[in-house]
Amino acid sequence: MPDVAREERMLVGGRLVTASDGGVFGNIDPATEEELGVTADGTAADMDAAISAARRAFDETGWADDPQFRVRCLRQLQQALTAHAEELRATIVAEVGSPVALTRGAQLDTPVEGIGWVADLAEGYSWVSDLGVAEPYGIRSHRYLRREPIGVVGAITPWNFPMQINLAKIAPALAAGNTVVLKPAPDTPWTATLLGRLAAEETDLPPGVLNVVTSSRHELGHQLAEDGRVDMISFTGSTATGRTVMATGAGNLKKVFLELGGKSALVALDDADMKAVVGNAAFQITTHAGQGCAILTRLVLPRSRYDEGVEMLVETLRGWPYGDPADPGNLMGPLISERQRRRVLGYIGTGVAEGARVALGGGVPEHLPTGYYVEPTVLADVDENATVAQEEIFGPVICVLAHDGDDDAVRIANNSRYGLSGMVISASAERARSAAHRIRTGTISVNGGLYYGADVPFGGYRQSGVGRESGLAGFEEYLEIKAIAEGV
Repeated sequence: MPDVAREERMLVGGRLVTASDGGVFGNIDPATEEELGVTADGTAADMDAAISAARRAFDETGWADDPQFRVRCLRQLQQALTAHAEELRATIVAEVGSPVALTRGAQLDTPVEGIGWVADLAEGYSWVSDLGVAEPYGIRSHRYLRREPIGVVGAITPWNFPMQINLAKIAPALAAGNTVVLKPAPDTPWTATLLGRLAAEETDLPPGVLNVVTSSRHELGHQLAEDGRVDMISFTGSTATGRTVMATGAGNLKKVFLELGGKSALVALDDADMKAVVGNAAFQITTHAGQGCAILTRLVLPRSRYDEGVEMLVETLRGWPYGDPADPGNLMGPLISERQRRRVLGYIGTGVAEGARVALGGGVPEHLPTGYYVEPTVLADVDENATVAQEEIFGPVICVLAHDGDDDAVRIANNSRYGLSGMVISASAERARSAAHRIRTGTISVNGGLYYGADVPFGGYRQSGVGRESGLAGFEEYLEIKAIAEGV
């Protein structure tokens, strides 16, 4: 792979800048535990400057009124990201700890391709809808609807799929005519700062339309959510932090989009092909070491085939290739930090204390003494109300539960405060579809179908979030509707 691309500076008002006080923070490689370099440690003053620049760009330029120009800028950004894909790939592997194979999909290539879909959508979008002529109260009126950008969007993003989530917010927000202030997670800053540099140097985006403020200080996210000059917050992260963001935004009633946690279930009905069930379960829980909100972390097996399923899953995962994320043969890398590893190991301990059986894994792999690794772990005999069955672990840990028929399987899948994703597998497409329709989640797969794509709305029910990201619905999250009536 090429050398890791680095960008220490932030993008504020069209300029690549250091922190106002000169501060920096370290960027750690989770596979080696070594510092890759440093990034500007933005201050409250830097965030204020970014918000001011975004406000001016929205209020004082023609950005919001020129969809064709916006489309051109988006296509330029896509071209720049494509031209620098190999550098970005190396950076993502290094700072995220993601297996390089994932950069061929959701970590890089797929979201970059998705910019083109957003540009096409904006290019052909009906910004005005005609409602015709009516005579309310005898007043003859021609009525129509106009879609307009919300204004300044604050985007707060996590570390697990940084390029995918950064672009899932930035592309539709800009296409809709908004200006953006991006506050990325401090664990993965360069994916965002490189995006900022390419936007500044290789597109015609006007100064202030896109701003990127990196910081080790989480309070800058609070500042962004609280500021009255920001019209909308788009947040992806934990449900606990999402509650705080929503409460903070409520102070001035700004729009808040939330994409939060999940505890999704893979449901196998009693006629399912157990090899397919186990293959999906193993792939899900080791994808990016389980660090994904929509990953299927509960395996719900028919009681009559429970032992068979657990045994097959253990044997499948026993030889699963994991380790150095730069090795294309590895399908799982490290967790993002030592803090996250302690959290995952703590959950495994809690599971055992509450009656779960460790069928595989459960600790730190002996052959990987360096890096924040946890073994692929199977917790069997898990009670559906146990902590590990109810809370998001965000690690390579799958909880296996038993069900007593289709209705019971659906009930167990719905026994969660979350509702993000899921999967149902059955030899009968009709049975699988029936169960899937009753599971209360924003996305669900039937017999291995894949919903992921730039054109598909993504989001969840209940405490998995508010609103949808991607697709037409995700684009329209960033628009206001103005109803206009003209006397005729």
